[in-house]
Amino acid sequence: MKTDFHLDDATVVAYAAGSLSNCLSVVAASHIAMCDHCRARVRRAEAVGAALLETGERQQLQPGALSSVFERIDGSDWVQPKSDRKAFRDPDPSLPLPVSRLLGQKLDDVPWKTAAPGVGIHVIEKNPDGSSLYMLKVRPGHKLPDHGHAGQEMTLILRGAYRDQIGRFARGDVADLDEDIEHQPVIEEGEDCICLIATEAPARFKGLVPRLLQPIVGI
Repeated sequence: MKTDFHLDDATVVAYAAGSLSNCLSVVAASHIAMCDHCRARVRRAEAVGAALLETGERQQLQPGALSSVFERIDGSDWVQPKSDRKAFRDPDPSLPLPVSRLLGQKLDDVPWKTAAPGVGIHVIEKNPDGSSLYMLKVRPGHKLPDHGHAGQEMTLILRGAYRDQIGRFARGDVADLDEDIEHQPVIEEGEDCICLIATEAPARFKGLVPRLLQPIVGI
């Protein structure tokens, strides 16, 4: 799939090193599954990391270090699928595998909670540190509130498209944004826009009404 917007270089390095947060890693992995370019970038970053390990100074492992690594491999601190093995038997072909494993259902069957007129939300994970992973479904022609970010925000387009101050984001594109970016996505006509979003902290909305609704919506 051809995509126009990709992961930031720092995100690629963090993902390859395994230091990206769980929520952000899900979105990164989903984009990588859809993007040959970023898949190749991750392989190069992993190769560089392996070379550095080979040439670096050997150090003694701390007690329990290997157990911690194996727990991460087993997925004990990963975002766990919400359902049983059904997701593996009947994945949604329209979704990248990391998303399909989490949802355990077809995209058209996702239960949406109304967040605002024309906007549905499906929360996958919400953590005490303020980070979250969720999906948004927004009607065509709808304009989302103008907002900034208190940390990294990563948005992957799964269906439809939107435009903002940065450009046009369509299926497979990822908006990898930091706290310096403010934008107001406008959904294109034709079909609902469905996005997978991970944030390190709640968004900073400019308008009074979005700020009042934020504690209720939870993003």
